[in-house]
Amino acid sequence: MAQQSSERPLTVQQSSTREAERAAVAAARGKLAGADPGNLDAILPLMRCPIDGEALIWDRAARELRDANHVYPIEAAIPLLLAPRVAPGNPKNPKTDVTALVKDFHEGNPFPRYDGIDTRESLRQQVRTRLTARLLDDQISTSAKILDLGCGTGQLANVLAMAWDRTVVGCDICRNSLELAVGFRDRLAIDNAHFVQMNLFDPFFRQHSFDVVIADGVLHHTGDAAAAFRAIQELVKPGGHVVIGLYNRLGRLPTLWLRSLVHTLGDSAALLDGRIRRERDPGRRQARLMEQYRHPHETRHSIDQAMDWLERAGFDFVSCIPPIGDRELTDDAMLFEPQPKGTYLDRLSTELEMLLSGGADGGGSYIMIGRKRG
Repeated sequence: MAQQSSERPLTVQQSSTREAERAAVAAARGKLAGADPGNLDAILPLMRCPIDGEALIWDRAARELRDANHVYPIEAAIPLLLAPRVAPGNPKNPKTDVTALVKDFHEGNPFPRYDGIDTRESLRQQVRTRLTARLLDDQISTSAKILDLGCGTGQLANVLAMAWDRTVVGCDICRNSLELAVGFRDRLAIDNAHFVQMNLFDPFFRQHSFDVVIADGVLHHTGDAAAAFRAIQELVKPGGHVVIGLYNRLGRLPTLWLRSLVHTLGDSAALLDGRIRRERDPGRRQARLMEQYRHPHETRHSIDQAMDWLERAGFDFVSCIPPIGDRELTDDAMLFEPQPKGTYLDRLSTELEMLLSGGADGGGSYIMIGRKRG
């Protein structure tokens, strides 16, 4: 007897949304055929092959980056920087390879979407509706070198790169997402943004290359979040900052409960999510549903666990969002000014507040910022 598939058939709305995504990616790919990958000269000094540590050369005629022993093609204006080896935390069995699983999911579900965004200002307004993104954009130096890991379709990276003297590199494992990012960048001439396909377990950048490394919503989708953090922490300059966003062990519980209803009752149960219910754009609504309630792999982490990662890697804790203890995140919060760690009970109280709020804005996620000791 043939084995039945465990996947639910797509609804009419899902099928229509999926076709729209395929059309958008195909259009972006068509426009990028033969396109230049941007000013790679600006980031080449930061780059090296992770296998032998050699500097990379940009061969414009051959459309590739290479060293003496390895060649990495540039297709659709995107350097495909995938080292030919199995990265840590990713077993060879494709059925259990978390990286492959997550990559396949996001290739079919690029996130976040660009629906209704067609100008610099409309993108900026969309991204800056998130207070955390607005504070990062306002408070990161306008001359900083920034690495955005797991950048998805590159919305935050493109906005950060609108500052005239920043250098922003967006990295993701999913080529479909990157093609949307590059298409928007080139259409609106955001010259300081660069996008590469890369597995964060195999970074193609030299140690101490970046003033700020952002990994928001990516570590918990890897096979080993702690190992993923260790793989990226050396990329931060002494005195620089790392910004990591993680699902919280308690704050994520309401989303997990709702996810079980979605899997049992169908996608209509996701309307219990206030953000999905309020979202008027069907594409963005479907993208949030897939990201929060249909994602194939995630892990959850306590605030203390993330603090331990920082300490072991030589970082000082700077701040947490939401703030630790009996404090609120406000429009004038200084993200890069040191805040108190609080006691264990303070941190537990913050996690319990995330639980009681229903995992509100970020689906039960929090952001932690650390400064690398100099």
